[in-house]
Amino acid sequence: MNIAVIGGHRCSKKHYEIAKKLGSLIAKEGWILICGGREGIMEAVCLGAKKAGGVSVGILPSFDGSDANKYLDIKIPTGLGYARNILVVRAADVVVAIDGNYGTLSEIAFALNEGKPILGIDTFKIKGIKQLKSPESIIKYIKKIYAKQSTNKTIN
Repeated sequence: MNIAVIGGHRCSKKHYEIAKKLGSLIAKEGWILICGGREGIMEAVCLGAKKAGGVSVGILPSFDGSDANKYLDIKIPTGLGYARNILVVRAADVVVAIDGNYGTLSEIAFALNEGKPILGIDTFKIKGIKQLKSPESIIKYIKKIYAKQSTNKTIN
């Protein structure tokens, strides 16, 4: 499963630690981390995933990938600037927003338009975002979503 974690390129120490923990938990589940690949929340979630032996993919706004954080495993430079946000969302099965600003808000809008499950910690209070309190509650909720999707599949 691909989990996108979105959030600002600047963040508080509190949100950095939350993102780092979430990245670790995503890796421990064996899921692929998708993000914008830069600093802030994106760096923290990649650091957490890296320390736990996971894989992180960054869909970068630059042409050359020079804006990638040092913990990123796979760099995908797009040259698209903020327009790359739709690619972050489309690459994901579930989107998790931590804090954030207008770039995060655009990704939330894309996720809602795409019908992707979107979970949040301390982010925008918008209809359609399931607000949760901790990285552990995020993982628990994703497992619930995945179990529900698995039981709804039929064999042809």
